[in-house]
Amino acid sequence: MIDIKIIRENSAIIKEGLKKRNSKFNLDEIILLDVDYRKVLKENEELKAKRNKISDEIGKVKGTEGQGGREALIKEMQSLKQKIKDSDEKLNGFETTLIEQMFYIPNIPDETVPVGKSPEDNKVVRHSGEVRKFGFEPLDHQTLGENLKIFDFKTASKLSGSRFALLKNEGAKLERALINFMIDIHLTRGYKEIFPPFIVEKKCLIGTGQLPKFEEELYKCGDNEYLIPTAEVPLSNIHREEILTEEQLPLKYVAYTACFRREAGSYGKDTSGLIRNHQFNKVELVKFTKPEDSMVELEKMVSDAEEVLRQLELPYRVVELCTADLGFSSAKTYDLEIWMPGEKKWREVSSVSNCKDFQARRLNCKIRRGKKLEFIHTLNGSGVAVGRAFAAILENFQNSDGSVSIPKNLVKYFGKDKIT
Repeated sequence: MIDIKIIRENSAIIKEGLKKRNSKFNLDEIILLDVDYRKVLKENEELKAKRNKISDEIGKVKGTEGQGGREALIKEMQSLKQKIKDSDEKLNGFETTLIEQMFYIPNIPDETVPVGKSPEDNKVVRHSGEVRKFGFEPLDHQTLGENLKIFDFKTASKLSGSRFALLKNEGAKLERALINFMIDIHLTRGYKEIFPPFIVEKKCLIGTGQLPKFEEELYKCGDNEYLIPTAEVPLSNIHREEILTEEQLPLKYVAYTACFRREAGSYGKDTSGLIRNHQFNKVELVKFTKPEDSMVELEKMVSDAEEVLRQLELPYRVVELCTADLGFSSAKTYDLEIWMPGEKKWREVSSVSNCKDFQARRLNCKIRRGKKLEFIHTLNGSGVAVGRAFAAILENFQNSDGSVSIPKNLVKYFGKDKIT
């Protein structure tokens, strides 16, 4: 959430940030609503000040000679009580509407983010690893997995419909091996492991920015409960409504969870394979940091996610997203993309973002500095998407006989060096 004080005092900065994002959000409506809210607030405060003054006057009336004046004051007090009640209801209505509307304002891009109008304006920061040259025509991961009998999309569809995967035999084992492999890497890099619930309350999704804007992407499973779209949601809410100390920061969490997304806006895209499913596994990283440290911690988190790809010996590149491609809650984001030789394209496998104080304002999570309280900064990133790493291993380590070799650092988790 954007600080309302900045909107009041520097609306031009917010409007410029929204323009860079190509956002069509009308900030003027918020500004006018805030003017009305403050007008009602002032009237409310004046009524309560008058009530307090009359209360003092009633207390000062002594003896029978002042009884008539006392009764008049009491009558005025009773009239004021009803006016204050009506004013409180009106004020609460304005405040609720203002907050609900502010929930739709995206975060403002950091000044270091390249300005762009589409994903084509994203900036490739660096490459790592060599793109393998095959002596045969490489297959895509779905064809490889089905040939090896480690995927069964037909049965998955029978069970759950489209965009679900059923892994079996070495497929199930490889998925499990990758999760353990990734978690162990992040533990060595100072993260604390969490295994959170996969169902959260609505306020958790409001806190991280998925609600109210992205309701159609979520699976609702009760009056107030949702399946998590990412472990970012429960991890970021661990310290909701808390005040942290400087000594506690940075806090670094890692979690494996299943994730659930409707993919409502991706009709016709990646309808087969492991790339864009309604249910998928992911290892997620979340940090709580001091405001002045968050950009340095962002670079470290990118390196943490890269370490997974380095150890898997997968060719990848780091891409800095332009203003038009930033996620709703992000002030700055890097994507890690792996090369998929069967598809002949780069695929995102991790997105690492600094949300600054945007989520912390929604979560009401602060840091104490002496007598002063200020909002912390939150960061999150995939470390990494398991299914996409799985698909990349199949395509990059496939052999001419249809078998797939296992990256050497993963062998101890998987138990053998090849799927045949």
